[in-house]
Amino acid sequence: MSQSSRRTFLRDIALTGWAASVAPMVPAQSQEPAASKLPISGTDQPELARFDDMVSAFVREQQVPGAAMAVTAGKRLVYARGFGLGDRERGRPVQPTDLFRIASISKTLTTVAILQLVESARLDVNATVWSVLDLPQPADPRWKAVSIWHLLHHTGGWDDAVFDPMFQAARIARALNTPLPIDQHAIIRYMLGVPLQFDPGERFAYSNFGYCLLGRVIERVTGEPYGQAVQRSVLAPLGIGRMRLGRTLASQRVETEVTYYDEKNRTAAAVVGSIGERVPLPYGAWSLEAMAAPGGWLASAVDLVRFAAAFDDPVNCPILQPKTIGLMVERPQGPAGVEVGGNYPGCAWFVWPRADTPHKAYLSANGQLARSASYLMRRHDGMNWAVLFNTANGIDGKPLMIKFRDRVHTAIDNTRNWPALDQFANLR
Repeated sequence: MSQSSRRTFLRDIALTGWAASVAPMVPAQSQEPAASKLPISGTDQPELARFDDMVSAFVREQQVPGAAMAVTAGKRLVYARGFGLGDRERGRPVQPTDLFRIASISKTLTTVAILQLVESARLDVNATVWSVLDLPQPADPRWKAVSIWHLLHHTGGWDDAVFDPMFQAARIARALNTPLPIDQHAIIRYMLGVPLQFDPGERFAYSNFGYCLLGRVIERVTGEPYGQAVQRSVLAPLGIGRMRLGRTLASQRVETEVTYYDEKNRTAAAVVGSIGERVPLPYGAWSLEAMAAPGGWLASAVDLVRFAAAFDDPVNCPILQPKTIGLMVERPQGPAGVEVGGNYPGCAWFVWPRADTPHKAYLSANGQLARSASYLMRRHDGMNWAVLFNTANGIDGKPLMIKFRDRVHTAIDNTRNWPALDQFANLR
C-alpha cells in the first residue's frame, strides 16, 4: 500500500487497531436473523420507512448481530431505532438507547474538554505536553517539542501504523518489569524511552497515544479523574447522563450495554482479567480502561447525535464558544493540512470543508475496536446522524461504518419532510 493510500485508509476509518497474537475458535453457525423476524425497536414512523428498510437490509446483508441509528434535524431527534440483537445468547433486541463502545469517537469528547481549558485560559494550546505533565527526561529530545496542538491534530510524532502502544500491554509490562494489567501511566513511562517516528508537526499520523497524553493533561489541569472531568464539563451541560467510560471484561458490562462479537470468533492471550488465558478479542485481549481518552467511552446513538447537535448553533453552543469551535475545525499548517479524500484533520474530527464534497459532510468522526464500530457525522445542511454496531467488519472483512456511510447520505438527501416530533425528551 502506498503512503498516500495508507494515509487515506487511516483517515477514513480512524482505526484503533491492536497487535495481539490471535487464533480462531471453531466457527459458529451464522446467526443472521430471518428476514421476517429481524427485531426493530423504537418509534415506528411510516414517513421514514426508507431508513428502516436501509438499516434492516444492511444488517441482514452484512450479518451484523445488532445496530442502532439516530438522526437529528433542526436540533430535533427525528429518528432513533435499534435493529437486530444486542445479546444473541439471551435473544435481547437492541434498543435505541443501548450503550455501545464508541472507540475513537471518544476523542471528540477529549478534544472539547481540552479546548474548554484553553478557552478559560487554564491551558495554552501551544504549551508542550512534557512541561504540562512535568514528565521525566525523555530518551528522544523531540519529546519536549510536542505541543497540545500537535496532539489534537495527530501530528505529535507517533504513528499507529508503525506502533500503537495502547495495544501492546504485554510487551510494555515485560519492558518495565511490571505485572499486568498496566495503566496509562505505565504506557507513558515506556514511551518516554521510545524514539518518535517523525518530528512533531511534520505530518499527520493517527495516534491513540497522543490522546492518551491529552487525557492526562485534563487530569493535571482540572485535578479530577479524566472521566469525571468530561462528564462534568462536556456531557452534563448537554443533559447527557448515561455516557460513561467502559470496562474491559464481559462481567463488567453496564446495564443496557450490548455484547460484542468477533466475526471470526478469534481469541488472544488476556492482558486484563485472567492474565495469559485465551479469551475472546473483545473481552480481555486489550484494555478498555487504558484506552479511556483515546477510545474508552460508551454511548448510545441518541447520546452521540445530542452531542453533535450542540454545534448546530455555535452562538448558543452550551460547551464551546464560536471562536473555539473555529479552532476545533481549523486546518493545520503544512503537510498535515493537505486534504486527503476530500477532508483534512481538525481536532479529533475530519473536516470536509466544501459543501460540494461527495458526502456533503462538515465534520465526521468514527471508531473501531475489537469488535465494535461507530460513525458520527455532522452535515453542512445541519443534519446529524450516528450509527453503532456490535461487531466491526462486514462479510467481506471491510469496516462496517465505511460501507454504511454512503447509504445514509442517500436516504437523507431523498427525505424532504422530517417529523415534527422531537424524541429527545423521551429518550435519555
